[in-house]
Amino acid sequence: MKRRDLSFKPELESIISKCEICNLAMVDEDGSPYVLPMNFGYKDDYIYFHSAQTGKKIDILKKNKRVCISFSTDHDLKWVNKEVACSWSMRYRSVLAFGNVEFVDDYDQKEEALRIFMKNYADIDFSFNEPAVKDILIFRVKIEKLDGRALGY
Repeated sequence: MKRRDLSFKPELESIISKCEICNLAMVDEDGSPYVLPMNFGYKDDYIYFHSAQTGKKIDILKKNKRVCISFSTDHDLKWVNKEVACSWSMRYRSVLAFGNVEFVDDYDQKEEALRIFMKNYADIDFSFNEPAVKDILIFRVKIEKLDGRALGY
């Protein structure tokens, strides 16, 4: 199968929009990688996340805001000859997004971020509980660079 690099922004955004989760990659202060699957929202070149106020992820992100986010969809296992392992491959489309984390503290901006986040999962106008919005940690990544790949598509 032929692999191709993707750079057309609407195609990259269509891949992101098909994903229910992404993988957020960080590097801790010892230089060790740390990757977590996350729910997300996407709008206007920002990827939005929500989290508890504390934890390993937050400790890392407060010290090193540089991240890479991986999206992958349209997986389809194919083979030329079922009995020959080397003839098997996986069709896919994927995107890598690179940027820096920005923490969102303003109440109205947090509520808007939650609306963007929820639009990724349901087409409903949600209301939000004020204590919950105040208690949740919202962070976003301004996309500086997008790279995409497709195999077999």
